[in-house]
Amino acid sequence: MKKSVFIPGLLAVAALVSACSSMPSSTSLLEQTRVDYAVARSNQNVAIYAQPEMNRAAEALGHANEAANKNRSGEKIDELAYIAKQKIALAQEVGRQKSAEAEVANAGHERDRIRLEQRTNEADKAKLDAQIARSETTEAQARADRLEAQLADMSARKTKRGMVITLSDVLFGTDLARLNQDGMRTAKKLADVLQQNPQRTVLIEGFADSTGSASHNQALSDRRAMAVSNALQEMGVARERITTRGYGESHPVAANDTDQNRQLNRRVEIIFSDAYGKVLAR
Repeated sequence: MKKSVFIPGLLAVAALVSACSSMPSSTSLLEQTRVDYAVARSNQNVAIYAQPEMNRAAEALGHANEAANKNRSGEKIDELAYIAKQKIALAQEVGRQKSAEAEVANAGHERDRIRLEQRTNEADKAKLDAQIARSETTEAQARADRLEAQLADMSARKTKRGMVITLSDVLFGTDLARLNQDGMRTAKKLADVLQQNPQRTVLIEGFADSTGSASHNQALSDRRAMAVSNALQEMGVARERITTRGYGESHPVAANDTDQNRQLNRRVEIIFSDAYGKVLAR
């Protein structure tokens, strides 16, 4: 029965290796990782005891192959290939460990020796897990750096709450909560950044100056924040990724004593979340 299950696995490996060979771009690390995958896939202990780990390794290798297929940089391909290589190694280790546990059940007289080996394997697995965690942390930092570079082109500033983009009063109609053409172009840039960073959310905060009644200023700040939210949603950003708040004439950034200063206070601020979708409260 094991042999009949094992043969389709080999056929799948052959198909995968054949498909990989047609990739338009690759690196030596990716090629070695593909070989490691084929070896692990044909390992009977892995097939029996470490299928979930092998599935995760296949998914990781798929990401590396996709990067190669899209002609991404060699550095990016190697980064993804390294993660896949570690997960393949982890699957092999799990296969060895669980196979050893099965032998213990059938050979009680070797229990002490196997337990010692198991402790060693667990230590090796912990090292591999730590390596994978470091690789994933590196990848997350790379994504954060790319986002910061994208937002820098939009004059974003870094704050303790996260990266903040300010939309000035000139991007709206006078005393209106409707984005003008320049405002819509800015919103399109924001939507593109959000589509490229699906793990991020935004908090949109509206502000007004002290001219007019407090209730009017509060309503205007609410509507302007919502206008930006509506524009982003129309451009494909999911509603659950957007939160809006209006603060009226509170939290001014300049004294309301000149037209120029009042214009600075009439603004919408867009705060990008951290990598986990969280934004610090004001």
